[in-house]
Amino acid sequence: MPSNAGTTRLVIVESPAKAKTISGYLGPGYVVEASFGHVRDLPRNAADVPAKYKGEPWARLGVDVDNGFHALYVVSADRKQQISKLVKLAKEVDEIFLATDEDREGEAIAWHLVETLKPKVPVKRMVFHEITKPAIQAAVANPREIDRDLVDAQEARRILDRLYGYEVSPVLWKKVMPKLSAGRVQSVATRIVVERERQRMAFRTAEYWDILATLAVANAGEGPRTFNATLVALNGDRIATGKDFEPTTGRVRAGAGVVHLDSGGARGLAARLQGRPFTVTRVEEKPYRRRPYAPFITSTLQQEAARKLRFSSQQTMRTAQRLYENGYITYMRTDSVNLSETAIAAARRQIVELYGERSVPPEPRRYTGKVKNAQEAHEAIRPAGDNFRTPGDVAKELSAEEFKLYELIWRRTIASQMTDAVGSSVSVRIRAVSSAQEEADFGATGKTITDPGFLRAYVESSDDENAEAEDAERRLPNLVKDQPLTADELAAQGHHTQPPSRYTEASLVKALEELGIGRPSTYASIMQTIQDRGYVTKRGQAMIPTFLAFAVIGLLERHYPRLIDYDFTASMENELDEIAGGDHAAVDFLTAFYFGSANGAGDQDIARSGGLKKLVTENLNEIDARSVNSIPLFTDDEGREVVVRVGRYGPYLQRAVPGEQQAPAAEGEEGGGQGDRAPIPEGLAPDELTPEKVHELFLGGGGERKLGDDPATGEPILLKSGRFGPYVASGERKSSLLRSQSPDSLTFAEALKLLSLPRLVGVAPDGTEVLANNGRYGPYVKQGDEFRSLDSEDKMFTVTLDEALALLSAPKARQRRAAAPPLREMGVDPLTEKPLVIKDGRFGPYVTDGETNASLRRGQTPEALTIEEASEMLAEKRAKGPAPKKTAAKKTAAKKAPAKKATAAKKTAAATKSTAAKKTTTAKATTARKTPAKKAAPRKATTSTD
Repeated sequence: MPSNAGTTRLVIVESPAKAKTISGYLGPGYVVEASFGHVRDLPRNAADVPAKYKGEPWARLGVDVDNGFHALYVVSADRKQQISKLVKLAKEVDEIFLATDEDREGEAIAWHLVETLKPKVPVKRMVFHEITKPAIQAAVANPREIDRDLVDAQEARRILDRLYGYEVSPVLWKKVMPKLSAGRVQSVATRIVVERERQRMAFRTAEYWDILATLAVANAGEGPRTFNATLVALNGDRIATGKDFEPTTGRVRAGAGVVHLDSGGARGLAARLQGRPFTVTRVEEKPYRRRPYAPFITSTLQQEAARKLRFSSQQTMRTAQRLYENGYITYMRTDSVNLSETAIAAARRQIVELYGERSVPPEPRRYTGKVKNAQEAHEAIRPAGDNFRTPGDVAKELSAEEFKLYELIWRRTIASQMTDAVGSSVSVRIRAVSSAQEEADFGATGKTITDPGFLRAYVESSDDENAEAEDAERRLPNLVKDQPLTADELAAQGHHTQPPSRYTEASLVKALEELGIGRPSTYASIMQTIQDRGYVTKRGQAMIPTFLAFAVIGLLERHYPRLIDYDFTASMENELDEIAGGDHAAVDFLTAFYFGSANGAGDQDIARSGGLKKLVTENLNEIDARSVNSIPLFTDDEGREVVVRVGRYGPYLQRAVPGEQQAPAAEGEEGGGQGDRAPIPEGLAPDELTPEKVHELFLGGGGERKLGDDPATGEPILLKSGRFGPYVASGERKSSLLRSQSPDSLTFAEALKLLSLPRLVGVAPDGTEVLANNGRYGPYVKQGDEFRSLDSEDKMFTVTLDEALALLSAPKARQRRAAAPPLREMGVDPLTEKPLVIKDGRFGPYVTDGETNASLRRGQTPEALTIEEASEMLAEKRAKGPAPKKTAAKKTAAKKAPAKKATAAKKTAAATKSTAAKKTTTAKATTARKTPAKKAAPRKATTSTD
């Protein structure tokens, strides 16, 4: 697009990929540059606070709560180089266009850019929903001003999250353990997962039976000859199904009025029905019609990508971001199901081309959103442009991950404008009278699709993997009332009630959306945050809360219930929406929340309690740390209460008779209490701590499991769980399990092999012993002071003396393996212009530019990591600087305070300190040195941007 003669314009977007795409659509006179996301934020820790503010009482928060909640923003260390570049460019152009995303976050980034760059030239806001040439040209031609209401709403959200995190998190440090965090939305999401696990723990299964009959018709004609029918009633009373049982007792619900068949009852009835005539008593046929699904919004895209593609929320949004930035789809953070007129026209044209005119309804379809508190005015997520490209058109341009997601979006969009799926459904009742004159009623249903309509393009998946697909047909014979049938087979079949399913990322996003909690831009980060914080782990797709999550949520429920109330959290989202619409002032909202002012906006329950600040400090001493960190399970057969304790080194089991003398426990400590203890194996889900499993863990005391007796010594060989993992022990011998071994499947023979370590391989010609063993860095052979690594754990048990001596005789330099090829070559770092690669290290994969390394975070994979994320991780690592050398510091301190020159007072203090140290375990002393309770080290963990 041509620029005004002699005019140069700077267009600023968030990412280099977006900049590259947009620059291709703009003519000479435009410079397109990236800000790399957010350029300023509240200080992450004390080191980020500028020197002139360090003495301020509010510096810890980064928000001056006493002066209109003024926020202290600092330029991120990893953005300073890019900001300098943008400042220089801003001085060389005539106009600046801020082309950040059109939502609250994008609006805030645009405002921060203006505040940071302080340009002397006109600044305009440029907005678009898709990155195509017509859309970009239209955005340049129709700029607007920055929307301060949107900025205020985003700033209020950021400050709100900071206040919540920085005031509530210290309570968790003191009462649960250091470095924990609370968040306005993350804590509510964690509560939802914990509540589902509690339901599973309280669940008691029930068994129920029915009969499956295979029935046949004579002279079936063109239809099927046989079909299946299930027993539904006996003598007029309904047969019990899973919904008729209490989930916490396993008993039939009171007043259900059903017949509960057991195995004997079902088998006996089936026998009494053998050879008896069956007759159709009722046939009901109804038309079947299914409307298409609305186009994707952020939440439904994440849900379907999880079900169909097994993508995590983060993976879905990263992939969608790349598709958007490269011009393949419209903006991916939206809760609007609307399609533009041009998009509807494009979809209808393509349907005619691919499926024929009969697949297009006479009038275009328009959808109304059902999302609670829906806010953004974007379109739904759809293929970009006025003419959609089919998956086949873009297959060679996209990665496998991008192609799968694009095809999903394309199919959903096309299907949304197609005709209904139509057909018929049939319900049939059949009766037989047993030899004992019992009236047994059987039921069957069928479905026939005469015109699949939109199902040709798209079929939605279900969270229930056993659910029948919507395009599946169940064809029945042509049946009429009073038609006789014969039973080819009568089979009694048993069922068990199932506990409620665990949440997946998809179903948790759906639950949050239905509650009105979170927004399209936050769902993926919420899913990642609760996993990064150690509150939730994943087993396949299922989200399992940790016992740490139980302790945290238990504390919040008992002492700050309003802060994790679903309606309260949703109402705050609503008030932020009102700020965005200009209907409320952000300062009034924040004042009511923090100080309890009942004037203006804000939750009145919080206001009446004196606000957040008073709420979290007034009754802090009343919170009993031991009670908070105890999760009751059950009382065993001997009257002992079994609880899970959350300790500093992980959760463990404890059982004791009620009323037994308990030793006091310090806050955040696992000390105190009497009775048996047993460690909980890593990876064991809370609902798996059944009485049988707990009994197994307590066997032998301390969670030991006897594997057998050593045939050589007669001593028992025990499998134990220690602070550093599982190990086997027999007498004085101990050996940790190998990386490839699991305590659940460890055999007696494997344990004997482990206890044979260190293994004597043989004696060298010079008379020295050659040993094979397993160490911190893996398996090795040793002769005197010489060590050489083995290339596998099995070699410890099979390496011969000749092989070991050959390894030991080789120079160490030759022992170094050739450098393994990188897991992935990423390209050039946009900040430093150095090549980035991902390598596999001892502690997992990491990204490096050859000088700086940064480990991949939990949930990140080498395949899905973007170059922007990698660049940001390395920039953060460089900003932190090299780690301090603790050894040198200790030596310096020792020189400054020689023992001979110590005063009497110093000697007394040193003696006292030494005595105290002897009474403390080495592990606790080390932990105490590394994480002092009242210093700023843990503060970084509270920066929660839900």
